[in-house]
Order: sequence, then structure tokens, then C-alpha cells
Amino acid sequence: MLRLAFLRLLAAVPTLLLLVALAFFMMRAAPGGPFDSERVLPPEVTAQLEAAYHLDEPLWQQFARYLGGLARGDLGPSFQYAEFSVNELIAQGLPVSLRIGLGAMVLAIVLGCGAGILAALRQNRFTDHAVMTLAMTGMSIPVFVVAPLMILLFAVTLGWLPAGGWDGGWRSMVLPVLALALPQVAIMARLMRGSMIEVLTSNYIRTARAKGLRGWQVVLGHALRPALMPVLSYLGPATAGIITGSVVIEQIFGVPGIGRYFVQGALNRDYTLVMGVVVFYGVLIIAFNFLVDLLYGVLDPRVRQS
Repeated sequence: MLRLAFLRLLAAVPTLLLLVALAFFMMRAAPGGPFDSERVLPPEVTAQLEAAYHLDEPLWQQFARYLGGLARGDLGPSFQYAEFSVNELIAQGLPVSLRIGLGAMVLAIVLGCGAGILAALRQNRFTDHAVMTLAMTGMSIPVFVVAPLMILLFAVTLGWLPAGGWDGGWRSMVLPVLALALPQVAIMARLMRGSMIEVLTSNYIRTARAKGLRGWQVVLGHALRPALMPVLSYLGPATAGIITGSVVIEQIFGVPGIGRYFVQGALNRDYTLVMGVVVFYGVLIIAFNFLVDLLYGVLDPRVRQS
């Protein structure tokens, strides 16, 4: 396991460097600049601003400077939010995105895996068809359609929940968490159903049933762990994506998370802010995939042996 962990961490370094390089040069290739606005600034002012942020240097020198700061954990200053650094902006949005993202992921795992197991145990029956129909519906309808409908129903019509805003309370979390979790519930339900059906047809499951074990004992004691493997593969990037915040969800509900900063940074050509969010997102994906690889070894002894 230690050798596996070391090799995974070693492979993550060039992946992260490639991600940083692509994001850096693609941002610089985009038209416009961080100091472009409707009111044209005098050339002298623009030159001073570019010199202050080292934008007058050659691209390779800017990239080397950015890598040097990144090695120290410094994501640089924000061009548009002059009083904040990118580290401070991400630190402000991260707790909000964490609360919403982790809540959505826990809800998706519980409901999705539960629905997938139920559909697999009732294969080709009404329950199976109903669960898969709902899953396909959840995967097909975009979140920017589901979220306004939920606001219209629960906030405007019924008046149970606030339509938007963020006060840190549970009532302001319900609708964003539900809207963010529904597509993940559908995907996990389909993954779990297919995996559980395959596991339930295995020889060792037939042996367990032949020994007289009850249905729930077979599922929980023998089938659940191997059936979770495909779901674990999906959990790595899915968890990172949800925690960093859905851009659409945070915009619709007015949630001050990381995704909202990303949108504002892209609109304002705030190079360092967009780069910081991209790098943070990449680190999260690598970290969660690393954890998934370790969980493989816990759930499946064959991974440890190989």
C-alpha cells in the first residue's frame, strides 16, 4: 500500500504541472485583459498597472514567476479585488462550498446507492423500472432547469424555504444541496444497480445463498463491498467538482462560494483568480482520486496483492 501511495503521488506532480501550464497559456491567449473596461485608461496608467503585476514581462518569465509563487503556496494577488489575494478569496468561498458540496455528496451517496441496490434486488420489476426512469429523468434535466423550478415550488408557491441568499443556516442550504445532489443521485443509482446485478450473479454469492444466509446478509456482508468499486471510481472527480461548487447553482441561489468567484474572475479577465480556482480544483481531483485508490486496497484485497 505504501508503494502504491508513493507511485500515485509521484504521478500527480507532472499532471498538476501540465494542468497549470495549459490553464496559464490559455488564459493569456484569451482576448481582452484584466484592466480593460468601458472607460479607456490612459496608456501611462495601463503601463504602470501592467508593471505592478509583472504583465509587461515575457510570457515564459511570467510563467516561471507564477510557478515560483505556487511552490510557496502563493496563488498571487487578484487583479480585480485589489484588497484581497487569491488565497484569501478561495479561503472565503471554500467553507460555503464545502458545506453545500459535502451535504450534496452525502445525500447523493445515501439516496443513489440505496436506490441502485433496491433496483438491482427487484430487477426487471416495477420498482426497477421506476427507479431507472427517475434516474434517467434526473440525468437528462439540466440543473439550470431544476433549480428555478424548485425555487418556484418551494419558495414562491409554498413559501417553505428562501429563494436565494446565504445566511449560513440550514434553510438556505436545502435548495442548493437538493439541486446539486439530484444529478449525482441519478448517476450513482445507475452505477450501483449495474454493479450490484453483476455481483449478485457471482459464484460466491450463490454459495452464500446456498448456506442459508438471508437476503440482507448476502447484500451487506458479501455483495456491497465489491459492488461499491465503480461508485468509488466516480466519487473522486464528482466530490471535487461538487465541493468546488457548481457555477450554475451558486449563481442561481446567490451563494458566495468558489464557483461564483470563478465566474466573476472569468468575466473580469482576472488571470490569477481563475488560475487559482483551476489549480485548487485540480489539486482536489488529484487528492480525491488518490484517496479512492487507497480505498480500493481496503475494499478489494486483490488490489493490495497486485
